[in-house]
Amino acid sequence: MTGHTHILDEILDCIRRAKSICVVGHVRPDGDCIGSQVGLALALQNQGKEVTVWNQDAVPQKLRFLVPADLVQRPKLGHKFDLVIATDCASFERLGTVGKATEEHCDFVNIDHHESNTRYAKLNWVSARVPATGELIYELIKHAGWPVTPAIADCLYTAISTDTGSFGYPSTTPGTYHVAAELVRKGANLARICNEVYQSYPLSRAKLLRHVFNSFRTTHDDQIAWFWLRQRDYTRTGADTNDSEGLIDHIRDIEPVVVACVFEEMEPELTRISLRSKSDRVNVNQIAGLFGGGGHSAAAGARIAGKPLAIQRKVIAAIKKALKASK
Repeated sequence: MTGHTHILDEILDCIRRAKSICVVGHVRPDGDCIGSQVGLALALQNQGKEVTVWNQDAVPQKLRFLVPADLVQRPKLGHKFDLVIATDCASFERLGTVGKATEEHCDFVNIDHHESNTRYAKLNWVSARVPATGELIYELIKHAGWPVTPAIADCLYTAISTDTGSFGYPSTTPGTYHVAAELVRKGANLARICNEVYQSYPLSRAKLLRHVFNSFRTTHDDQIAWFWLRQRDYTRTGADTNDSEGLIDHIRDIEPVVVACVFEEMEPELTRISLRSKSDRVNVNQIAGLFGGGGHSAAAGARIAGKPLAIQRKVIAAIKKALKASK
């Protein structure tokens, strides 16, 4: 991270000038988003800043243990901030309703690790080599010389753990392990994080998982696997969209599968796709980019308007083309 000294100093200058700061994240926040947001917000509060944390969507149940009461809220129009900091958000559009609510600001900082990041802020720190935004937030706090409390350590460890697949994804670096070790030394509660994040799923998610195993399909010599999540599936199982987090991993982990895909019905003619690749020769960020989305080489997504089956055909065809080109 030594090469980032200049941008870190610029971000800290923005923070020093600001009295009121709003920390924002992407729609349908995951562990890296919430962990980065809350960890940074707590550090800023410890520096005497007036901090607001906004997300369009609610904090997932399994991550609420990280969040002090009423810290993360839905956006409200009519507020002006000295500084807005977006964490783990690859594009302005991914902020959802938060984007419009934070248009009145003096400075705007974007801290992220997605290679598809559109550099939408006034000041952008984007490092695609780092597997989680939580690692960037830790480097910022460390560079500033601010204390890392156990609560902050919990947040940042959760951010890094969830976005690296418990340190199992190829994007994990030796430096990631060093940061994780430092966070443990600072008081990250591994037992609690493991229990809350990985071992406390609601029954509704198990029912949704049963649907996945009953309905997934494969093609292209079983190298491609996919399934649909429709509104009726959530209704029937009593699940919500937070319960779908990580379901794709179960079909990605099937031995012949190289690329896994989830098609999720958002509206009758709006589909959200999530893509995962197990091969460094198949970059799903490029596939998602064909449909106006993005992400990482091994994990990406997009929202596509149109007839569901037409979308399925186009996406599966793009995956097949990428697999053939990888040989």
